Amino acid sequence: MKFLLLGLLVFLAAHSVRIVADDWRSRVRARYGELTWKGAYALVSLIGLVLVVWGFGMARQQPVQLWNPPVAMRHVAALLTLASFVLLAAAYVPGNGIKARLHHPMVLAVKVWALAHLLANGNLAHVILFGSFLLWAIADYASARRRDRAAGTRYPRGRAGSTGVTVFVGLAGWVVFAFWLHGMLIGISPLG
Repeated sequence: MKFLLLGLLVFLAAHSVRIVADDWRSRVRARYGELTWKGAYALVSLIGLVLVVWGFGMARQQPVQLWNPPVAMRHVAALLTLASFVLLAAAYVPGNGIKARLHHPMVLAVKVWALAHLLANGNLAHVILFGSFLLWAIADYASARRRDRAAGTRYPRGRAGSTGVTVFVGLAGWVVFAFWLHGMLIGISPLG
């Protein structure tokens, strides 16, 4: 469990700099350059991610069951992760109406993904992993919205065609991940 906790600390701390020290982040980026900042950020994030994956794998070998969620929660989780994949696609497909309306769809995707997994899993390692990501996403989304308001950020209106592409890409990604990749990569086939 200690490697999972350490990994979450490293990974989420790197991703929380804008939440807690945005001015410091701007000064460091200006001083050392964008490329150096991104390189250091990527390295710290990768170290944290490796520790999370390794620690989570170790914690799953000795599970501590806190509760047993009803089977129906697996179906709810499947629908929520579908929404999460559409939100994730909205972060990258240009000109879509989802990003125009929600502004930070990637952080919302993390929020929905984490909630879905919390509903479907009652294991301590799952609660720590997904609960940490859910709390981080709530804080990050609030922080991003405050920055937008302070800067007077305006998002361009979305186009119907781009929004349709976003939904299609999100749905296709979800199908591939839910039916094949989740089982291959995580060892659990959520949809059988």
